[in-house]
Formats: sequence, structure tokens, C-alpha cells
Amino acid sequence: MINILIADDHQVVRKGLVFFFQTQEDIEVAYEASNGEEVLDYMTNNQADVVILDIQMPKMDGIETAKQLREQFPCTKIVMLTSFSDYDTVIPAVQAGVNGYQMKDIDPDKLAEVIRRVHKGETMIDEKAASQLMTHVTGAHQQEEEKRVNELTRREKDVLKEIMKGRSNKEIADHLFITEKTVKTHLSNVFSKLEVHDRTQAALFGVKYMK
Repeated sequence: MINILIADDHQVVRKGLVFFFQTQEDIEVAYEASNGEEVLDYMTNNQADVVILDIQMPKMDGIETAKQLREQFPCTKIVMLTSFSDYDTVIPAVQAGVNGYQMKDIDPDKLAEVIRRVHKGETMIDEKAASQLMTHVTGAHQQEEEKRVNELTRREKDVLKEIMKGRSNKEIADHLFITEKTVKTHLSNVFSKLEVHDRTQAALFGVKYMK
């Protein structure tokens, strides 16, 4: 019997998986969790052969949970089950030490087979996620990121440099002698061109590619 732990903050998804695995003679759901902290709390005093993790969860997301699991429970197998197949999600997950990376639209019977094979020691990566790994290996992603930075205007680069210094919108406005509204416009353009969602991600771009 393969004991599994399912972690997903969406109860409908979680319960759906539980009901499905109840139809599998060789797989048993040992525990359900809605975030990474609950996973680690359970694993401290119990055991699961395979942990299924969602990427986006409150309190502790799937990638951080995978890192903690790999460090504290090295024999436990980890399968990331998510809706995201983008580079910035796949690579950190693989680097965190997951044994499987699958999309939520996977056929349930195939997911059961993934769990069986991961339990045996195989690595099971979805095709979309695998293509991102190839991009990572070839370095094409880095070239694409550099291209995005080069598309920034001089003023947008000035604002990005200020973000890298940790300055607020008001501080940036005062330092560059522009209005806060203008700063917000430049920030919006920076986020859009770099394809990031927040200041931290933008700052990481700057640190990596701006001299």
C-alpha cells in the first residue's frame, strides 16, 4: 500500500483527489492538508510515502514545502500537481527536489500511475514542464530575459535601478524629480516588459542583467 498526503488549499480539488484515490486498491490517502505548514506538522510524527503538493498555498507554498520536505524527510517522494507550467515555476520546483511535476488536467488514472512510478524511484515530469527544463539547459531563457531588459527605456531603467535600492514610489519620485503618478506609470511598464508581478521580481532582473 502506498500512503500519500494531498496538499491543496482548494477543498474541491483536494476532496476530488481523495474520492478518486479511494478507488485505487494500492493507494491510500493518509492525510489532507491545505498548506505547507500542515504538511510539515503531519510529517513530524507520521509518514507518507508520496506527498502531492499544489504550488500556490497560503502560509507556505509548494516550493518551500518541497525544500523543507527534501531536507527533513529525504526518503519521501514529492509530486508537484499544479496549473502552472511556466519557467519560473518549473525550475524552482525541480531545484527544490521534486520527483514529479504534473499538471492538474492530467487524467486521474495517469496520475495514479505517476504516483506508483515515483514511489518506485522514477522521475515523472509533464511534457510542458520538461520543455521548460530544456530551455533552462540551453540558456535560451537567459537570452530572452536579457532581451526584455534591453527593451526598457532609459527612464524605465532609472526607475528599475531605484527599485533595486529598495526605494518607495515617493522616494523614487523625489530622487528622479518626477511625480509619483509618473513613477507608477514607469513601474507598470517595467512589470509588463519584464513579465513580472512585483517589485522583488523586477529587482532580481535588474541585479542579474543591469550593470
